[in-house]
Amino acid sequence: MLIYLRVLKESLAFAINALRNNMLRTMLSLLGVTIGIFSIIGVLAAVDSLKAEIKGSLSSLDNSTMIVMRFSFGPSEIPQWKREQFPDVTYDEYQFIRRDVPNVEAASFQLNVGAETVKHLDKIVTGVNIMPVSEGYYNIEALQLTEGRFFNESEANSASPVVVLGDEIAEGLFGNIDPIGKEIRLYGQRFTVIGVLEKEGSSFFGPSKDSAIILPVNVVRRIYGSNKNAAFPSIVIKPASNIDLAEFKAVLTQRLRQFRGLKPAEIDDFFINQLQGFADFIDNITGTMSTIGGFIGLFSLLVGGFGIANIMFVSVKERTNLIGIQKALGAKNRFILLQFLFESIILAILGGLIGLFLVWIITLAASQFTGDFEFILSATNIFYGMSSSILIGLIAGIVPAVMASRLDPVEAIRTGM
Repeated sequence: MLIYLRVLKESLAFAINALRNNMLRTMLSLLGVTIGIFSIIGVLAAVDSLKAEIKGSLSSLDNSTMIVMRFSFGPSEIPQWKREQFPDVTYDEYQFIRRDVPNVEAASFQLNVGAETVKHLDKIVTGVNIMPVSEGYYNIEALQLTEGRFFNESEANSASPVVVLGDEIAEGLFGNIDPIGKEIRLYGQRFTVIGVLEKEGSSFFGPSKDSAIILPVNVVRRIYGSNKNAAFPSIVIKPASNIDLAEFKAVLTQRLRQFRGLKPAEIDDFFINQLQGFADFIDNITGTMSTIGGFIGLFSLLVGGFGIANIMFVSVKERTNLIGIQKALGAKNRFILLQFLFESIILAILGGLIGLFLVWIITLAASQFTGDFEFILSATNIFYGMSSSILIGLIAGIVPAVMASRLDPVEAIRTGM
């Protein structure tokens, strides 16, 4: 056992010395592997970061949450011209769902309206995202408030002039002053602040709630009236826990069809979008991106492997005389083989470490410049990258190493002379 350890140690020492004596060639050999590992880990890190950002944006919503609207989240077999004729969901349908559809834990009628300017005394904040919702939104989104409360059912139904502010809006209008009970002007009316949301950070899907104001949906319904083109409505439903979601969706579809008076031969003129399906759709996209990026990086790494193999063949050719002398002095074939194999693997590992270091530096810099978006360099991706690097080094070096170990000592010395 000690003999084998000594052989490994001496082989490693020879390999390191050979790399040190040919620094320029070593650096050029590293370049190909560095680019390959940089490509693989960089793509995987970017995809993982994107996936984490998307899941973070959806984390406040249960995957069982369903959104009823005239549009579909994903591809649809229904022609576009027919989809464009679908009617918007209505407030009456929202009330019908709450009243007549079983196993609904919470529901919210929501409108998508344009940004507005908000005032408090001499403070003005422009481009504020307005979120008109019903009271069920609080339970669906599992909102967290740092101050005050959310509006209740009575306030929502009566269109009370109350608002809940996002963290950035509260800071912009009131600074360090407690905003609860204060008044703001919106839509030319006075609204009383009853709550402030906990800071959320950036959101992948549209503006963050930090820059939003939430108010009862009936307030905005009265302002816009029957102007459906100005406010895009949707009904968000959170089913009760521990129920069959497919059965719930089927019942919801049937009840909505009955409410709209659709005949059996007519298609559904609405879409029930489930967040679980959307999350699966996102996973499929990011998985495809990872696969494509991995193949691109693998090809780059193979190019680096060919570079290492080429250098190793040159190295064997240059050191033929030395190999002959070593074998004449009693060096075993395995010593020669390990010497060149270690040299190849060390090249691959060094290239991988440099590529990994570059990705780490770029992720740190990118995270600083993109604010709340965080780039992730996971241990799994590092393991995949370094394993690929070692494997490429082993494959690239095995043929030159075997060729060197099989040289006849007399012929090797004569060739070197």
